[in-house]
Amino acid sequence: MAFNFNYISIFCVFVFNAIALIPRPCSSSPTQHSLHLNPNFDPEIDLFGDAKVVDGGAHVKLTRPLPSSSGLILRRNPIKFIHPVSFFTEFSFSISPNDGDGLLLALVPGNFSLEFPGKSSFGISSENNYLGVEFDTSKDRNEGDLNANHIGLNVGSPMSVAVGNVSAINLVLNSGVKLQAWIDYSASSKRLEVRLSRLGDDRPANPITACEIDLLRMWGGRDVVAGITSSNRGASAQIINVYSWKLSWRGVPKSLHSVPADPGDERVREETAMGGQERNYSAFTLLARLIFTTGCVALISFVGLFMWAIFENWLADSAVAAADARYERIHVTVDKNTDHHGKLATSCP
Repeated sequence: MAFNFNYISIFCVFVFNAIALIPRPCSSSPTQHSLHLNPNFDPEIDLFGDAKVVDGGAHVKLTRPLPSSSGLILRRNPIKFIHPVSFFTEFSFSISPNDGDGLLLALVPGNFSLEFPGKSSFGISSENNYLGVEFDTSKDRNEGDLNANHIGLNVGSPMSVAVGNVSAINLVLNSGVKLQAWIDYSASSKRLEVRLSRLGDDRPANPITACEIDLLRMWGGRDVVAGITSSNRGASAQIINVYSWKLSWRGVPKSLHSVPADPGDERVREETAMGGQERNYSAFTLLARLIFTTGCVALISFVGLFMWAIFENWLADSAVAAADARYERIHVTVDKNTDHHGKLATSCP
């Protein structure tokens, strides 16, 4: 009997472990997290798939060390491309020293969360006219990859339109070392630039890769969401960690779109100062301000006139009171002389 019980116990343990290793289906609903308490991340972020907050909210683990694992960090509020938009984003990450595809920063029109994870690389369908910055740790000959340590700029396809060799700056993407990336897009110059360094090092002066692209023409009138995504294919078992992510953008009026601008100045002064918010000075806003100012002036004038009327009434009352007081003094003036009978005599005017 004990013999049978031992076999049953071993069988149960085996089944339990097998079930634990089965990849879980990724949900299109965001998971609950406390990432909004971490100042290294923007507050409006949702997590999908296997992405989860670890180490007490210190960072996000995008993938599990299992095949078919995928995770997504997605900004909740979209960027509205109704006019030229410049944007800047920076994030820090690490990739475990395993084979895999690395990670992708993607800007996707429409509702990306409903389509994730999809069946294609990084959970993005080629049908989406997306922009991707791929931190690639594999060499895919079908996609024309330079090597297994590069950054590629993808436009609607995994085939890169521009590539930067990470080995040329003495870095390895999947070394497990924390790295920091800066991605800038200037609407004035229609230029996208990518920079990379070790976490804590200065921002490089020169980009590792760049390309010319007109995002307004590509996405004009559409809402675009930004996300960081990763997925393990085949035997891949990479672990992707993201330690920080900030993104800001600035709308550029069409009348100023042809004016040259320094991308660095846009990133540091204009975009950050506006906190990623668009400033739309419409006729309605100007009219509301004019009405408010007119109302304030009218209210101040009314209060001033009211106080002046009270002051004038007070002066008039004071004058009347003074006149009455003089009259009473004259009326009660007493002549201290007495008549011949010794009686007190008074005189009135």
